[in-house]
Amino acid sequence: MPRRANYALHFLGAHLGRDKDALRIDWAEFAGRRAEFTFDVETDDPTDAYVRLQAYDIGVYGHELVLNDEPLTGFDVPPSNGWQTWMDAVTGATLQEGENTLAVVRDPESHDEFAIGNVAVHWREPAPPAP
Repeated sequence: MPRRANYALHFLGAHLGRDKDALRIDWAEFAGRRAEFTFDVETDDPTDAYVRLQAYDIGVYGHELVLNDEPLTGFDVPPSNGWQTWMDAVTGATLQEGENTLAVVRDPESHDEFAIGNVAVHWREPAPPAP
């Protein structure tokens, strides 16, 4: 069966950290340790999923992406000064039909202060029959 690409795009606009005044970014709302959003998947057969996000000023390894309460395996977001666009395959967790939740979770042992802008979750799904 032919497959097509689909995605969910969300502006997270979150500052993750310990100090709400550490970053001076007007669009980022202080979230503390965790920022999350929900999105819908309208198929029971999503495959080849990956996440792409915009991150600002991540200083250390150790922060996690959590999909439907399951952390993605491997390291999640690498350190980088300033802006980066980062992408990784969804492994260790699965998309499900209906509502899904993706969270960015700051390492509680870290003193890191960073922001997340746009987040996109991509997957492939069965294409509808041609007319």
